[in-house]
Amino acid sequence: MTALAQLRKLDRYIVPVLVLAGWEAFSRSGALPAALLPAPSTVVWAWADWLVGTDGNTQTYSGHWLADMLASLSRVAAGFAIATVLGVSLGVAIGWSRKIEIVIEPTLQMLRPIPPVSWIPLAIIWFGIANKPAIFLVFLGAFFPILLNTIHGVKTCDRNLIRAGAMVGGSERKLLRYIVVPAAMPSIFAGLRIGIGSAWMLTVTAEMVAVKSGLGYVLWDSYYFLRYDLVLAAMASIGLLGFCSDLAIRFVMARVLHWQRNTTLRGGE
Repeated sequence: MTALAQLRKLDRYIVPVLVLAGWEAFSRSGALPAALLPAPSTVVWAWADWLVGTDGNTQTYSGHWLADMLASLSRVAAGFAIATVLGVSLGVAIGWSRKIEIVIEPTLQMLRPIPPVSWIPLAIIWFGIANKPAIFLVFLGAFFPILLNTIHGVKTCDRNLIRAGAMVGGSERKLLRYIVVPAAMPSIFAGLRIGIGSAWMLTVTAEMVAVKSGLGYVLWDSYYFLRYDLVLAAMASIGLLGFCSDLAIRFVMARVLHWQRNTTLRGGE
């Protein structure tokens, strides 16, 4: 690898490093009380104790990061999996069948503008204070992006490809399996990437009010005790996990959509 290529790989770290350096300098300048805006080094110290229990400065949360992370991750995985199965299957059905679109889509379009957080009271009444309301809210956050992108992908499938498949005797089932769904995959993956981001946003909201575990609960509980270093560590944890989740989807996407390699701007990266 040439020196120029190595420098290009470092480009992506320039902005984060500058932001952290500016934040550290501003926090230590005394413009704001250190407790209100902890410096990155302070946040890292609290995060390290939360992660492995270095000195107990996070008290009851010391060394519990892995358990909190797994609690949030399990809720995101469950809600996102349900949203993916229902969103993709229903999206393909609506995009392919005019009858199903007429019957179902108006109801979905009425439900879609309702903010997922407004379902919190009903979710608690229906499922109680436990994992179920959190998974339900995660599902709501991820479902509609996946559904709408799947519908878009199916509806924008090249009509000539479908006609060509029908001319060689392809049944409706085979047309869907070998032409329509593969053609819709780029849109479906776009929906999955949007959906996983929404899932992480909603799991934090749900954990603030519906359960007493997970990263969102730690964030909200730390706010009550004015531990803003732990609040920021929880925010950073959620951002990091959301980033890793998106990377996982992109990894799968690169292998499923290998035919796009070197033929699109995305494939050239």
